Amino acid sequence: MNNRNGNNAKFVWGFLAGLLVGGLAGAGMVLLVAPQSGKKTRAQIRQKSSDLRDQTVKTVEGAMAQTRDKARQIKDDIRDQAGELQQGGQGLLDEQRDHLSKTLKGWGKAVKS
Repeated sequence: MNNRNGNNAKFVWGFLAGLLVGGLAGAGMVLLVAPQSGKKTRAQIRQKSSDLRDQTVKTVEGAMAQTRDKARQIKDDIRDQAGELQQGGQGLLDEQRDHLSKTLKGWGKAVKS
């Protein structure tokens, strides 16, 4: 399960890196081939970079929120399973204790006879 979560994290970070690089490359190419002044082009590049940074931050925050939610869900599932195992173990312990008590009482009666 850890391997699966590791692969998902690698995929998310790889996707985000590709999104960032692809967005910057695409925005840069569009601005470089557009017929306009250098000052205006630089201003557009700054604006597009800022927009892309904001979009990337939102995407990363969303991925982190999903990761936190999934981790919380896994923790809760593990806690539930641990509780079930504890109850089952306690039941077995009680059963064995009763069995041992009955056996010892039987031996006590046999020794007294």
